[in-house]
Amino acid sequence: MNKKKKVDFKEIGLDIGLILAKQFFNTEYLHYGYWTDDLKVETANVYQAQENYAEFIVSQIPESTKTILDVGCGAGKFAEKLLDLGYEVDCVSPSPNLTKHVRNLLGDRSKIFECGYEELETDKVYDMVLFSESYQYIGLEDSFTQTMKFLKPDGHMLICDFFRKDVKGTSPIGGGHDLKEFYEKVAALPLTTLQDIDITKETAPSIDIVDDFLHSAMHPIYDLIFYVLDNNHPRIARFIRWKFRKRLEKINYKYLQRNHTGEIFAKFKSYHLLLFQRNDK
Repeated sequence: MNKKKKVDFKEIGLDIGLILAKQFFNTEYLHYGYWTDDLKVETANVYQAQENYAEFIVSQIPESTKTILDVGCGAGKFAEKLLDLGYEVDCVSPSPNLTKHVRNLLGDRSKIFECGYEELETDKVYDMVLFSESYQYIGLEDSFTQTMKFLKPDGHMLICDFFRKDVKGTSPIGGGHDLKEFYEKVAALPLTTLQDIDITKETAPSIDIVDDFLHSAMHPIYDLIFYVLDNNHPRIARFIRWKFRKRLEKINYKYLQRNHTGEIFAKFKSYHLLLFQRNDK
């Protein structure tokens, strides 16, 4: 009897993120926003900030690029934008649920590889391998090994994502490779750095939007659920608090105590757009 594959919580987190993004922020992008000085940080401007982010990445794509492999394409919204701009785009989509959404959105305009980047096998090679907030989910060694397989000579690797900074303390915001380790490993590869732009200042306000949403919506809902359980089903409430105490403590610390702010993000994380060109000799 085959065992059911264990569901990855990160995968479900992206699915939930898409639902919330569509319902509360009127967007299908699953990435941070790029907040310019003239754009007020508020829910109504989330979509514009995300469009700014997409346009910023597009502005860094070298003119020679025609074919792109979009690794971890989310809901497919950015891939759709690239296709509309005339690029040939294939997608790597490890989430079965998100892949359904991507297929509905892109149809037959794109080849969609439904697997993790680590498991990707194809004879195709590309002018650019793109990681838009997907790089943190892939092991460093695998990211480099796989990218060198699929990158044409003189092709480009573009990463737009956040990394962990070497600072004291424990971040309540998870994710990101160690920036120092990344620099050390990429320096040993046949890749020339063309761009390294720190956009922490422009992306960090996205965390404030999420924090406001958690504080104004999710926290009251969380409290109401336990209010009902405590009053109507006290035994069940006590069991849940005992059985899932560590997980509930983690949720409370990370999401309900206003620890999820742009200021804290900027303390522990550094968000970069990185563009490299292959330079095999």
